[in-house]
Amino acid sequence: MIDIGNVRRSLPSQIALVALATALSFTAQAQQPDASATSTSSAAQTSATQATAQNSAQDTPQLKDLSKPAREGFWGRVNPFARKKWVRRQLEPVKGQVNELNEVNAKNSQDIKDVDQRAQAGISKAQSAADAANQTATTAGEQAQQANGIAGQASSKVQQLTGTVNGLDQYAQKETTTIDFRPGQMTLSDDAKKELDGMAANLKGKQGFVLEMTAYAPGAGVYGIQNSRRLAEVVERYLVTQDDIPVYRMHAVALGNAAEQTASGTTAAADNKPARVTRHVEVRLMENTLAATDGTTPR
Repeated sequence: MIDIGNVRRSLPSQIALVALATALSFTAQAQQPDASATSTSSAAQTSATQATAQNSAQDTPQLKDLSKPAREGFWGRVNPFARKKWVRRQLEPVKGQVNELNEVNAKNSQDIKDVDQRAQAGISKAQSAADAANQTATTAGEQAQQANGIAGQASSKVQQLTGTVNGLDQYAQKETTTIDFRPGQMTLSDDAKKELDGMAANLKGKQGFVLEMTAYAPGAGVYGIQNSRRLAEVVERYLVTQDDIPVYRMHAVALGNAAEQTASGTTAAADNKPARVTRHVEVRLMENTLAATDGTTPR
């Protein structure tokens, strides 16, 4: 016969055991996905594997579409009682893609740095070349100015030399003195000596002058020429010995009884005047044009 008291006392414990077994069965079913969820997860993993194989064949990596969350668990969501291994297994694809993104970003950053370095090097090189070209142009301009100055100096020297050469043979008459001789005498009078001394005194320290002498004496032919030559020699001898006039600065010509030119540049015969020749020597001071402008010019 059943003891009703014992039954009543054991009933609460049995009910608790049944409730505990029911809860454990629900937990086990929640951790095991159903067949449709399992097939969906397998198909998603197969698609992800194919996408990863295709992406590895391309130059630019493509990321997995993570916009649609995977359906997990009994209710189609992440199981709140999932273990660490399961969570780590779900995060591994995401970590790989994040690492790939980091590598791509690092490579792009390095490429940008390389391009920037090359650009800076090219700019620096171009600037250096421009500075060198500018310096070369400045130096060339200075050299051109110097050459222009030298050319101007050379042109001035050439013009000066041309003027010197042209003026070497140009003489102008500055003074004329007539030395008269008495008939039958070959000596100088006191008045003639004073005139010669006065002319010589004005020539002390001067350069570029010539004393031109023309001697006249009556007598036809050789007789008149010889007499006029003796008169010219008398004058030259006095200037050399008494007034220290260099010989090379005196030039004399014996004209004998040749007609003497007048002040107008014509002869007495041309002026219809009787020709009368006396014993005299015409001494003309001829000065070079350079002597009047530049006393330092070599003569």
